[in-house]
Amino acid sequence: MWDGEHTVALQHLKSFNYPPAECQQMQVICDRINQVYSDSLEETVKSLLQSLGKVNRPYLTAVEEKLLNLLESEYEIR
Repeated sequence: MWDGEHTVALQHLKSFNYPPAECQQMQVICDRINQVYSDSLEETVKSLLQSLGKVNRPYLTAVEEKLLNLLESEYEIR
């Protein structure tokens, strides 16, 4: 999970059946979000990052990508 570690029984997990390449794309998105996220961020920024972390697809839209790029540059990530 992008915002921490949690222990969950397998029967409570939902599979999105992503192929390996899409799983890797999801991991990249989560890693980028995790690099920016911190408890000291403004509430709006934290909410936006949390929303991006909950996206159930292996890519970001053009607008989502621009927002994440902006946050990365604002907080000097990359």
